[in-house]
Amino acid sequence: MNYDAFKSIVLGRRSIRKFTEESISVEDIRELIDCARFAPSDTNSQTWQFIAVTNRDKIKEIEQFTWEELRSRAEDAEKRGLEREARLLVRSFGPYATAFADAPVLIVCLATPYNSKFREKIFEPIALVPDHVWDEEGIKSSCLASQNLMLAAHAKGLATCPMTGPVLLASDRLRAYLDVPAECQINMVIALGHPAETPGQLARKPVDEILTIVD
Repeated sequence: MNYDAFKSIVLGRRSIRKFTEESISVEDIRELIDCARFAPSDTNSQTWQFIAVTNRDKIKEIEQFTWEELRSRAEDAEKRGLEREARLLVRSFGPYATAFADAPVLIVCLATPYNSKFREKIFEPIALVPDHVWDEEGIKSSCLASQNLMLAAHAKGLATCPMTGPVLLASDRLRAYLDVPAECQINMVIALGHPAETPGQLARKPVDEILTIVD
């Protein structure tokens, strides 16, 4: 593949929130995870795992308890006199946080503990950084793998949408529902399916606004 073809994949990817009824094959899911696992990771620790939920009823259940937790937060906000914010949470954030509901596949991206010979033999004996930093290292690598997955999906003509609504609102219930090990962090969920919409490209900050070159 030449650079122009690759760039067209990068620039053409969109976050899709409307999907057709067409299902996704297990072979396609495995192929996307195969691409995800070749992402870079700190000392090749490969701190990622994925759960692919293909049962639509289960996806709807995840949507339902995400809404339940959101409404609970809204009720709590109202009790504290934040009626306007509570309404915005339900009306604006709610549909945005549960836009995975009609996707045929929901991929839950996990960050596994960062372990390596460097951490065991060097970093921890000298207390290089606080323990929470290692959790952050796992999340960083998991994010890299997730981007690989989404670009691969777009290259195959499939659609994705990364979101953290269920994680922000109902991580404990999601963890229990999917039996996620305690040592794993839930990074994000990715809706996967065939696109039923073609959104335009959102504005991006210009290169000169985000780039500093130090010579």
